[in-house]
Parts: sequence; structure tokens; C-alpha cells
Amino acid sequence: MKTRTFLGQISLIPFIILLFSQFCFALTNEEIQKFQSLLKAQPVGERIAFWAERFVGTPYDPDPMGEYVTKAVIVGDERVDCMYLTFRAVELAFSRTPEEAVQIALEKRFRSKGILKDGKVVNYGDRFEYGEDMIFSGKWGEEITSQMGKTKRIKGSRGRDFVEILPSEHLLKDLRKLRSGDILFFIKKPEARRLEEIIGHIGVIKGEREVYLIHASGTKEKGGEVKKVLLKDYLSKINFVGVKITRFE
Repeated sequence: MKTRTFLGQISLIPFIILLFSQFCFALTNEEIQKFQSLLKAQPVGERIAFWAERFVGTPYDPDPMGEYVTKAVIVGDERVDCMYLTFRAVELAFSRTPEEAVQIALEKRFRSKGILKDGKVVNYGDRFEYGEDMIFSGKWGEEITSQMGKTKRIKGSRGRDFVEILPSEHLLKDLRKLRSGDILFFIKKPEARRLEEIIGHIGVIKGEREVYLIHASGTKEKGGEVKKVLLKDYLSKINFVGVKITRFE
């Protein structure tokens, strides 16, 4: 009986994806609520991957700070960058209603906690601006980098002498260790860093027969869109030196 129930839950995923194709990129609260209800029995990783995949095709956010930050809002689904995509996929996955997703955002996007007044965020200066700070905060899943293969140390920044990373070639040796909903933080080479950031990009894993990366592909200068690509192909083309990985259980 349990096996039948589980298979029945899994079979909902393609059906829900088909329904999504009927909508524009930015869903209404009513539409979000409907899909949250359908997904509630799924494992959290599947829910994260599902919401990330919903954004595929969404235009890239060209605002250097992030349009959601400039507008002082929590929800800005019309255009997304890699950090907002990760934020939103996790927040929607962990919530049962659109309103609860906003409350989770106030907890997770900030070093302390976000504050809303009259519908506007008044303390975005306290937000996570660096991907590495998301990892070390523990708010964005448990770091599992060392569980995924042989790591190495590279030069750190912003008060960290070094960071442990998983080189891309080691990750490629066994992509099957990755699960849907895992968050990949791509590490910049020390000599290529600007503003001392360690993390240069973020994406969400979707594990099917193949392992896919869902990420906001683009630049602030030229734009782009959210894409779903084979992770092995992406790793073969990028200049990042490796990754750090977090997972929600």
C-alpha cells in the first residue's frame, strides 16, 4: 500500500508540470496555492526542484542589486537572478501557502530576520549578498560537500583563510550522489574574484535519469533566462574551479 501511494504521488509531477505550461511565468497566489497543495506529500528535495523548474524560461534580472531588492519586495517572479531563483524555490517548497512563503523568506534571506512595513522590506541591508554566507549560515541546508567526493582547500576571502571545495572533476566522477533539490554553489578561481566573493553562481539540482542543473543563466549586462541543462555539460563549459553543496533533508 505504501509503495502504491508513493508511486501515485510521484506520478503527479509530470501532470503538474503540464498544468504549469498553461500559465505565464509569474503565477497568482491562487495558482501557487493550488500547486503547493498538490505537492505537499512530496519529499522536500523534489519540491525544491519542482519550483526551480517552474521558472525555466523566466527572463534574467538585469538589476545589479536584484530587482526585488531595489523595489524592497519579497516576491518578484517576473525576472530572476541565480540567488533569487534559489531563494524562491526553497521558500515555496517549505511553505503551505503563498503567505507562509513570505514569512519563510523573512527568516531565510537575512542574516538576522527581514522586516516588512506596509508591504516593503525595510532592512534589505541585512540580506545575504554573498553565496558563501548563505552556506555558512546553515539556513540554506546542511553542507554536504565533503560527502560527495575528495575535497581540496583553496584561498578564502572576507575573513576566511581558506574554503573546502569539491573540484568539478571529482563531482563528475559520481553525479548519482546528487539528489533533486540539492543546491550547488559554484566557486570562482581566487584570481578571478571581484569584490572578494567566493561564490560566482548558484543552481538547483533536478535528478531524473540524468542529473540536471536548473539555474538563472545570464549576466547583469546582457540578460538571459532560467535554463535546465545537463550538469555534466555545464561543468564541461564553465570556468569555476569547483562547488560547494547543501541539502535539505
